Amino acid sequence: MTAASDQPTQANAQTRVSVARTQLPFSCPQPSMELWNSHPRVYLPLEAERECLCPYCGTLFVLED
Repeated sequence: MTAASDQPTQANAQTRVSVARTQLPFSCPQPSMELWNSHPRVYLPLEAERECLCPYCGTLFVLED
């Protein structure tokens, strides 16, 4: 998932999303999601935790090296 993708991604559709270091700081939902306002934006501490669940939609975000 990248912020500059050609196709919008569907909000709250995936249960696991890989995140690159270039996307940090990371927040959910991302602007590339079709329903980017499906829940309040929340910044996730992926730098420290490496894996975080969004408290609103339950999507698991995993920091990839």
